[in-house]
Amino acid sequence: MAQNYDVIIIGAGPAGIFTALELADTGASVLIVEKGLDIRERAALNQDRSAPAEDRRTNLVSGWGGAGAFSDGKLTLTTEYGGNLDDYISKGALSRLISYVDRVYCRYGGANRKIYGDEYREKLHELKRRAAAADLAFIPARIRHLGTDVNSQILAHMREALPASVRVLCRTAVDEILVEDGKAAGIRIGKDIYRSRYVVAAPGREGAEWLLKEAERLGLRTTSNAVDIGVRVESPAEVYEPITDICYESKLIYYSRRFDDRVRTFCMNPYGFVVAENNDGLQTVNGHSYAHKKSANTNFAVLVSKQFTEPFKEPIAYGKYIASLANMLGGGPIVQRLGDLQDGRRSTEERIRRGLVHPTMPGATPGDLSLVLPYRFLTSIMEMLEALDKIAPGANSRHTLLYGVEVKFYSSRMDLSYELETKIPNLFAIGDGAGITRGLAQASAAGVIVGREICAREGKPKGDIE
Repeated sequence: MAQNYDVIIIGAGPAGIFTALELADTGASVLIVEKGLDIRERAALNQDRSAPAEDRRTNLVSGWGGAGAFSDGKLTLTTEYGGNLDDYISKGALSRLISYVDRVYCRYGGANRKIYGDEYREKLHELKRRAAAADLAFIPARIRHLGTDVNSQILAHMREALPASVRVLCRTAVDEILVEDGKAAGIRIGKDIYRSRYVVAAPGREGAEWLLKEAERLGLRTTSNAVDIGVRVESPAEVYEPITDICYESKLIYYSRRFDDRVRTFCMNPYGFVVAENNDGLQTVNGHSYAHKKSANTNFAVLVSKQFTEPFKEPIAYGKYIASLANMLGGGPIVQRLGDLQDGRRSTEERIRRGLVHPTMPGATPGDLSLVLPYRFLTSIMEMLEALDKIAPGANSRHTLLYGVEVKFYSSRMDLSYELETKIPNLFAIGDGAGITRGLAQASAAGVIVGREICAREGKPKGDIE
């Protein structure tokens, strides 16, 4: 049975949610289709320790709120990293959009959460100087940390604020995007057809591969972004307090001596927890931090970015292949002490147990990451830890834990207009799955751009982002 809507949004991550919020007061009929759980079910499953581990891992990467929004709730209030929206709008416009996004999160429950980076300016300058001496580029940013627990409440409030004109269909995966007469026309779910004048594809990192296949089927050109593959590092929280007490999360960039590859830190979680995620059947690692629950450790990713050239066209498949090696050897994520890796031996349960860093992720298999990660990636990661040790003594400790692998599946970018529209009229592609954002703030901002563009085309402008 065909059903008609003005706008169909694929994916209920931050990009999809903010598109819907912009359309909410216009009277437009909107359908949001999400393959994961709705927010209340999702939050309950996250707290249910008796639930099957596989269900909980899948729950971390899909559902209302998306992966990044539900994992840590970290708003990066800067234009310097977190995505590539400044390729489509000016940095000034992007800065104003990010400020607007921040106000929306505050309106729904985030106003009391601290912003890091507004103070300690002298300490930030000193940290930047020390980083430069260690061949590290330090990019400070204002960070509002919502926390997984608080952000789940914010997401629930956003969900509840949507009017009856916005329908949310969860536990449902879209099969195809429909195009008729050269324009977006709706979607197909099994045998059911849902028609609309506009389609917004915002499937997140979990849906990046599906979106790439749809783009190929529809004849849309894509370009490969760099492949981001690495490990999640875990150390005592005290090691990184000189950084995290000042700016909560640091973005540190290093170019390896051996290969000149770009290496960066990503998603730092002070007093946080390492978790396993299920990415379409593959187990990878990530990190969480909460507002009201703390561990004794800090974790973050060290990712190596590699830009491949022709004829290579499958960065997502490459990342999944690396992840599959870890799953093959460890039955899931692998954990290894840095000292064991340096000595060329695998970690064992006994060596992990008598180490100084107690792992926060249960179920990781002690093993050998050198059997998983290519030599080029592994060498660059170890060089990065040596450099980090110069500004955070203890980072390169033999007791530091490395979990593998961490892979970011947002490695193909579609050819988009300044309004984030594909070459097919009225078909928009946004968020991490479209390869243009890398985090919560810019993914949300992308939703605002598209929501306002649709409003403008329907004669209901909501403000000028320029």
